[in-house]
Amino acid sequence: MKLHDLHSPEGSTHRKKIVGRGIGGKGGKTAGRGTKGQKARRQIPAGFEGGQIPLLQRIPKLKGFTNPFRVAYTPVNLDALAQLGVSEINLDVLVTNGLARKKDFVKILGRGTLSSALQVSAHGFSASAKAAIEAAGGTTIVVDLPFSVRPPAAGNQHQNR
Repeated sequence: MKLHDLHSPEGSTHRKKIVGRGIGGKGGKTAGRGTKGQKARRQIPAGFEGGQIPLLQRIPKLKGFTNPFRVAYTPVNLDALAQLGVSEINLDVLVTNGLARKKDFVKILGRGTLSSALQVSAHGFSASAKAAIEAAGGTTIVVDLPFSVRPPAAGNQHQNR
């Protein structure tokens, strides 16, 4: 059976009723709208509730605040670093192994243990991760962010002369 072979059963489709075309058949004069009143006279907006404040106006609006200086880090745990089998780990190594994307800011977190010394470069380290890497004989290098993440200090703004 193909799509063009499908058809509706006999008698299941009906022609749309045409109203408001004279008194020759049903649906003349008031065209099924009853007599008088607002609904008989003109079209009413979809969300109209008879003068009461509509539902869309009653519900609360979006609230809150989005911090424009927030920096979102991609977390990478120590157990994932241990599985890589590489002694020197930088952002390129994390990207090639699928642990981060090219433009991500990476933060190393402390879940898991290390058995060998690693030299790890990342944008951030948790205190437990830094302690675990250094306890295993490795080193941590903090990579600077490519932009300033803080607004100018209050004292550096315009001064009246």
